[in-house]
Amino acid sequence: MSKWGLFIGGALLAGIATAGWQALQPAPQGHSMVPPDTSDIAMGDPIEVVKLPSELSSDAVIGKRMFDAKCAACHGENAAGQNGVAPPLIHKIYEPSHHADEAFQRAAKIGVRAHHWKFGDMPPVEGLTRGDVQYIARYVRELQRENGIN
Repeated sequence: MSKWGLFIGGALLAGIATAGWQALQPAPQGHSMVPPDTSDIAMGDPIEVVKLPSELSSDAVIGKRMFDAKCAACHGENAAGQNGVAPPLIHKIYEPSHHADEAFQRAAKIGVRAHHWKFGDMPPVEGLTRGDVQYIARYVRELQRENGIN
C-alpha cells in the first residue's frame, strides 16, 4: 500500500471514530428556551412581572422613551409582553447570549418570523434608526439585568 493510501485510510478512520464518539456524547444541557404556558393569563394582560431598576442610565432613559413610543403597544409596558399580542422581552429567551443586540436591530428593520412564541410574525418597525434601536436595547438589557437575566 502506498503512503497516500495509508494517509487517506488513516484520515477516514479518524473521521469515522470522531463521528462515532460525538454521536455517543449526551446532548448539551443548556438553558431552556421554551416559552411559559400563558393559558391562565387573560388576553392582553402582561406575561411577566417586571421589577424596575431604581435608576436607569441616561442611554436607557432615552431607550425607554423610544420603547414606549414604538414598542410598548405590542410588547407591553416595561417589555412585560401582552398575552396573545407579543412576547415579553424580559424573559430568558431574550438573554444576550441567545438574542444579541443585533437581533433587536434585525427585528426592527426587517421583522421576525414567529419561532419561540405563538403570537405570529413581528412586522418591521417604521421610523427607527440603528441608533434608536441601540437605545431601546440598552433599556431592555438594563431591565433584564434587574430581573436576573444576564
